[in-house]
Amino acid sequence: MLSVMKMRSIKHVPQRTCVACRRVKAKRELVRLVRTASGYVEVDPGGKKSGRGGYLCQVRDCWEKGLKGGRLEHVLRVKLSEDNREQLVKYGREMKDDDEGAS
Repeated sequence: MLSVMKMRSIKHVPQRTCVACRRVKAKRELVRLVRTASGYVEVDPGGKKSGRGGYLCQVRDCWEKGLKGGRLEHVLRVKLSEDNREQLVKYGREMKDDDEGAS
C-alpha cells in the first residue's frame, strides 16, 4: 500500500527539445520562443503565450546556432526580419557562455 502511494506522488516533468543542440531537457530549463499571429518572434518566459513555439537552451552557443543556422526559422515556420533577429541576438548575449555538465 505504501509503495502505491509513493508512485502517485511522483510528478510528471514535461520534456522539450532544444532546437539548436537537440538535447532533451525539462521544459523549465529551456527558453520558449513563440511566433505570434502577426509573424513576430518573441521570447515567452512564462511559456503560456499562444502561437507556434520552439525551445532553446539557456546557453549562448545554442542561441547562436539556432539564430544563425536558420533552425529557429524552420521550426517556427517564419522568416525573421532583421530587427526581430537583432532583438533575439541581444537576448541571447545575456545567456551564460556554456552549459555545465553538457555531454
